[in-house]
Amino acid sequence: MTVVELVGEQAELLRQASQALARQDAAQALALIDRADAFGVTHNAVLNRSLALRLLGDFAGSLVQVDRALSMQPYDFIALLAKGALLEKLGRPKAAVEPYRNALKIAPTRDRCPPALLAQIDYASEAVRKHAEALRDHMRQSVAEASADLDPATRERFDEGLEIYAGLKPAPKQEPILLNYPRLPAIPFYHRSLFPWLERLEAGTDMIRAELEALIASDFDRFAPYIAYPPEAPVNQWGDLNHSHDWSAVFLWKDGAKQPEVCDRCPGTTALLESLPMADQPGFAPTVTFSALQPHTHIPAHTGSANVRLLCHLPLILPGPARFRVGNDTREWKMGQAWVFDDTIEHEAWNDADALRVILIFDVWNPFLAEGEKAMITAMMQAQRRFMAD
Repeated sequence: MTVVELVGEQAELLRQASQALARQDAAQALALIDRADAFGVTHNAVLNRSLALRLLGDFAGSLVQVDRALSMQPYDFIALLAKGALLEKLGRPKAAVEPYRNALKIAPTRDRCPPALLAQIDYASEAVRKHAEALRDHMRQSVAEASADLDPATRERFDEGLEIYAGLKPAPKQEPILLNYPRLPAIPFYHRSLFPWLERLEAGTDMIRAELEALIASDFDRFAPYIAYPPEAPVNQWGDLNHSHDWSAVFLWKDGAKQPEVCDRCPGTTALLESLPMADQPGFAPTVTFSALQPHTHIPAHTGSANVRLLCHLPLILPGPARFRVGNDTREWKMGQAWVFDDTIEHEAWNDADALRVILIFDVWNPFLAEGEKAMITAMMQAQRRFMAD
């Protein structure tokens, strides 16, 4: 008998075993798998043996076979789901979380899954979530007394850290498109104390808004789509906003270049901005813009260019609720209140109101950089640009 004939006979035995499992005839399936194993053990046969034992109620034996299958193919999505389910059957729901979590990491896209598999994925996801919530609640209760005296800022950071540790939230991380400069902290919203000039900016809110409203009234056509990819470029998450006036902007400075035609229309705003420590990188920064978002428009999650710069937001026209998320922190804009955030951490925005929302955006240096370092970073970035242009 040739090797090919042996493999063919083995394949036929395994086909018959699968049919027996479909009939839920576990005993017949095991007998056929035993015969097939005489030609050599296969991954598929081990999984089918596990399924047969599970049908017979031998969950411990079934788990042994699933682990055997995973030793052959550690990234087997179905085997990982099966392991989680078996651990639950054996009364070990906490142990089931790790295989469920690992399965979800490699799950196929939902459009490629039949309904029965989607149900298993959703069950695993819910089991992981419930475990994380139970762990969070347990840890909160355990530290409640010790954390009672924390100041609000420290308490907020600790609470986020606890939820990250429990597995409910991802750790914020910097994902700059252009420059990821080392040893700068990943802080979603920076503390106001690092920017003593914020009060002076906020005090100018009414003046800036008046100049903005005059610009809108007479020259709103200056506001151009903020997202404008060429036809050959992949738009990814920007499909709905590409070349759309739903999110538009007018620039007072752009990549370090002052825009006189707009600045001349907003002299008070320009003078105030020039008195602030904006990032100064010829060819790169500052960039200053009035950013306009139409009613019920969502800016999808994205990240900025370089963590050496932070962005400042000052709301100017807020007709109703408008939200902004950076990392795990979602806040509502409030008139007269500015904030500074790291835009290399994933962020997104919503205008939930029924009218136009406009904010002032400009970039400032990361406060953890030394003065001499700023000039060196600028020279480095300019040198890279010249190199690429040659």
